[in-house]
Amino acid sequence: MVQPVRVSVGEDDVLLRRGVVRVLTDGGLDVVAESGSAPELLAKTLAYKPDVAVVDIGLPPHRGDDGLQVAVELRRRLPSIGVVVLTQHDEPAYAMELIGDRADGVGYLLKERVGDVTDFCADIVRVAHGGSALDPTVVAKMMRPNTIPEQLALLTERERAVLAAMAEGQSNAGIARSLLISTAAVEKHVTSIFRRLQIPEDPAGHRRVQAVLRYITANQG
Repeated sequence: MVQPVRVSVGEDDVLLRRGVVRVLTDGGLDVVAESGSAPELLAKTLAYKPDVAVVDIGLPPHRGDDGLQVAVELRRRLPSIGVVVLTQHDEPAYAMELIGDRADGVGYLLKERVGDVTDFCADIVRVAHGGSALDPTVVAKMMRPNTIPEQLALLTERERAVLAAMAEGQSNAGIARSLLISTAAVEKHVTSIFRRLQIPEDPAGHRRVQAVLRYITANQG
């Protein structure tokens, strides 16, 4: 029997925290710890070592970016953990600080995303398994208008669109729906992206994450 994904939740608003916990448990995930402040979240997550931590960016005591700093610290101290930061700020700089030099096991989502129960739970599971999930509005802000980064110039316009959707964490089926193309066409584009960006085979299956990191760093350069 497959064990459910184990989750730690950090949110100081009690009602919102209960809502997030309810969404996750209804989605089949196992919430093993709840916290209302950054220090409590750090301590409980280090103790329970869940598969993924869901973190409000503005946790007490300072309510600035305390949650983000805890998320970064968790990624440093528990490299295998997934971390999803929930925020009201569609700010690429915060996302880049969280991602650092590796995009595996990381999510940066606007709080309104919690309302899309199925997609939200899918995002959490994907991050827990080493994938990535970036809010579409954040990805859009990373793009420099009318500019194609040199690192992505080898890609076709369609391939760049597919890669942008990959950065959002969309599956091949999701990309096919959003771009109105077949799943087979998406698979062909993804293979071409790997080849053009010279992303080698990865036994751990993280080629998509490597491609996403290339996309993000290229658009921030």
